[in-house]
Amino acid sequence: MSVTTPAGFQAAGVAAGLKSTGAPDVALVVNEGPRFDSASVFTANRCQANPVLWSKEVVKDGVVRAVVLNSGGANCYTGPDGFATTHAVAERVAEKVGIGAVDVVVCSTGLIGLANPREQVLAGVDAAHAALSADGGGDAATAIMTTDSVSKQAVVEGSGWSIGGMAKGAGMLAPQLATMLVVITTDAVVPAADLDTALRAATRVSFDRLDSDGCMSTNDTVTVLASGASGITPALPDFTDALTQLCTDLAMQLLRDAEGADHDIAITTLNAATEDDAVEVGRSVARSNLFKAAVFGKDPNWGRVLASIGTTGAAFDPADLDVAINGTWVCRRSTPAEDPAGVDLEPREVTVTIDLKSGTERATVWTNDLTHAYVHENSAYSS
Repeated sequence: MSVTTPAGFQAAGVAAGLKSTGAPDVALVVNEGPRFDSASVFTANRCQANPVLWSKEVVKDGVVRAVVLNSGGANCYTGPDGFATTHAVAERVAEKVGIGAVDVVVCSTGLIGLANPREQVLAGVDAAHAALSADGGGDAATAIMTTDSVSKQAVVEGSGWSIGGMAKGAGMLAPQLATMLVVITTDAVVPAADLDTALRAATRVSFDRLDSDGCMSTNDTVTVLASGASGITPALPDFTDALTQLCTDLAMQLLRDAEGADHDIAITTLNAATEDDAVEVGRSVARSNLFKAAVFGKDPNWGRVLASIGTTGAAFDPADLDVAINGTWVCRRSTPAEDPAGVDLEPREVTVTIDLKSGTERATVWTNDLTHAYVHENSAYSS
């Protein structure tokens, strides 16, 4: 159940001393072919880390043969020397695997402004290469964790082909994408252009709808590699559906591990004039600290939902909005309806349904509550 489930891939995760705990912190995933098609999406943050700047150039030709990742330091805002470290890491992977550095995606995660010790990372690459295995996906998923409490892995089986993935992320989960590193592998035959189409469709309704705390990272990378080792070419819609299923699974794992969260909240906006309107409304509620704090306090405060809707540019009649929390329609036509006392907010799963009555489109945005533990963790963890 990992990136090494599909045929044609090896992976490893090792400790290079980047983390003071001595935990694994360097991961390597290698595509052994026979094909090397790839597609990637990156953070929309204009302030981007050195590995993102490097990797955006690497992926332009649709060929990626290896992904190397480190946790413990983001290598962001570390100057020319930091970029040189990224380049050196790609060169070392290329030397070990017998490929070109221009086919190596580099990913880093951790503190911004912290320079990764070059020799330690390079030694980690050497160790990871030596440890490469067709069973190494689990170790790789562990090595990319930062504040994650568990590793995140998923597999979706097709008809004679499969997709595997690993992800990290537990805070700064906000769109395009979230504070995440994601590597996805498949043994299906999927040309790079089709991979790009499928990946953008999948991330649009999964990772890009995850909005834990409204904070966007500098290092986000999602890369999919296709080895073609199964020899099977699935129909693009079938592959896209499977990839979307995998991305959604990983996104929900990220949500469940959000720093200090007690509740996972799914905000579904119905009957919007456009899908963009539905997303905008859902995201506005997801970013309301007042509403998120209310859920933490088990208070079904629907007034905070309406207040958030009112900040958007979506089409709706402010006097005719319906809101349900965990299936109880606490607001009808923008007035009190069913008794909020009937809403049980003890379970971790919370649903918010908003009816805009302005069209036929819908969208779901996922977030979590705002807890004492979140404030503590992010005050204690420099980022």
